[in-house]
Amino acid sequence: MKKVIINVLLIIIFIMQLSAQNITGEWNGVLKFPGHSLRLTLHIHETDSGYTANLVSLDQSGIRMSVSEITFDNRKLKFNIIDNDIKYFGTLNNDTIKGIFQQSGAILPLQLQRKGWLRPQEPKKPYPYYEEEVWFINPTDSEVTLAGTLTMPYKEGVFPAIILVSGSGPQNRDSEVFGHKIFLVISDYLTRNGFAVLRYDDRGIAASTGIHDTCTTYDFSTDVEAAFKYLQSRKEINPKQIGFIGHSEGGMIASMVAARNNNVASIILLAAPGIRGDSLLYLQAKTEAKRIYGSNEKEIKKNLNNKRVQDSIILNTTDIKQMEISLKDFFEQIIEKQAPKTLTQEEKDVIVKKYIAECTSKYYQYLLKYDPALTLAQVQCPVLALNGENDVQVPADENLNAIHTILLEAGNSDVTIKKISELNHLFQTSETGSVSEYALIEETFSQETLEIILHWLKVKYKL
Repeated sequence: MKKVIINVLLIIIFIMQLSAQNITGEWNGVLKFPGHSLRLTLHIHETDSGYTANLVSLDQSGIRMSVSEITFDNRKLKFNIIDNDIKYFGTLNNDTIKGIFQQSGAILPLQLQRKGWLRPQEPKKPYPYYEEEVWFINPTDSEVTLAGTLTMPYKEGVFPAIILVSGSGPQNRDSEVFGHKIFLVISDYLTRNGFAVLRYDDRGIAASTGIHDTCTTYDFSTDVEAAFKYLQSRKEINPKQIGFIGHSEGGMIASMVAARNNNVASIILLAAPGIRGDSLLYLQAKTEAKRIYGSNEKEIKKNLNNKRVQDSIILNTTDIKQMEISLKDFFEQIIEKQAPKTLTQEEKDVIVKKYIAECTSKYYQYLLKYDPALTLAQVQCPVLALNGENDVQVPADENLNAIHTILLEAGNSDVTIKKISELNHLFQTSETGSVSEYALIEETFSQETLEIILHWLKVKYKL
């Protein structure tokens, strides 16, 4: 689960609106200054209403920054990030944008290229299997058409199939984060080993229609259900052998669909939550506070108390207007006590407004209150739950133990649980598991984990 903590000491950053032609995709560059350098990635996606994008600082814990103003005209790209006092001016030439990066008076050259970071596991075309662009409609929402890629060992045949379900945040069909195309690597491995695999762009992202930001986890589960029904309609797919692999929140979503649909053959939960949302987010906040404050127990305790108060307001207030008033009072107190004295009142107001919008969003309220136990107890298909020992976002012991206990007590005896040493939340071999390592690690997805998944699937599907 990518960062979903609302940390009252950090500024929440949102996705920007971008208007540019023929400039969608990923742009990478290195910002160099005396004694140091930062790797930056600019993601640009096309949506129904135009374009969305974000600027990611890979070497600063993958922080995402929203662009406030942007233009692209006559090959000239300009954008501002007001919250961070950043401006960029560049000229597009083929697959390179040469320009100037400005921040707080500093002026530095920054060249952005379509060429990605070194990712040795990423497969290169031509692939030794059949690949097809597909589209399917979510019948519960006429505004949503999902676009994806279906890979199969051969064009003709009947194959067992896996649907890949992404975690929190807007993601394309490759589940592309921190320069890693996680789902591309997984789908390539499974297809080379006899499975059909469907992966698709989240609603409102890349080639899929609809709106992402106003949806809840439940809404996304109806998209997965639509994907399942689509595969059932394909003559090349064995309708009795269609399962899910869900990463993080995607594991929650896979469980939802399996609980509603007895035809789901199996689910594989990768770093999926097994405890209630507020408890999970508290554990995330605790880990983050320790990272920021080290051994300063006083600051850690203060930060966690703020988290408790914030979520208590949300959990115990049903009227949205009253919730907004209470949160406004709370955040203003925090900002007044702890924000830098250089912040203007207008800047403080902007921060408070963003916090309130995030806290009162349908998505955050649903996630905070959601208890996976209620869904997992209804899952009767075979379940494989995996987690990394170094996962700081969905801690392995608390969540794997909860998943195991819930399933067994509900009568599901076909459950396999495994904690894998040294792996982080993205299933990369890591030193600490910190989010700041994600982009630095060349490995996209643990080979050991891929082999565990394949072996388990072959046994369950009797291949």
